[in-house]
Amino acid sequence: MRGCIRKLTEINDYGRDWRLVSDRASSHPGFVEPNVSPLTIFLAKLLGLYCIILALAMMVRGQSAVAAMKALVANPPLLLFVEVIGLALGLAMVLGHNVWSGGALPVVVTLVGWLIVIRSAVLLALSPEAAVKLLDTLQYEKRFYIYMGATLVLGVYLTYAGFSA
Repeated sequence: MRGCIRKLTEINDYGRDWRLVSDRASSHPGFVEPNVSPLTIFLAKLLGLYCIILALAMMVRGQSAVAAMKALVANPPLLLFVEVIGLALGLAMVLGHNVWSGGALPVVVTLVGWLIVIRSAVLLALSPEAAVKLLDTLQYEKRFYIYMGATLVLGVYLTYAGFSA
């Protein structure tokens, strides 16, 4: 059956459907190609739209957004609350979607989850003074539009990939 697409459907632990594809469909005979899971698609859409809206809103506000971020970091109880919530959301993403294969989209979604966990854990571990110093070290005010531009690019990628999957 050379040249035909043969399907072998198996649901693995992550709910993904794996297809066995013939050697004509791939340069490697018997190549196993993953379909993107519904969870990956949902998280890509959610994170992508969130990043786009957040980045655009922050860029429009400019200096007031920078001032709000500085005020957040300078307010230890509020920063603690935000980072506890961030840690819970990041851990939920990592525990529910820790996928390191299957293409760029699942890996990027997993990396975003891990970055949220790491950022939240680091900010929880830092003293309030060290958190303010970290913000100054990252030159947040000077590089604000670079950070927001990167967030916007990430959001556009995740949104496009999520809605086109």
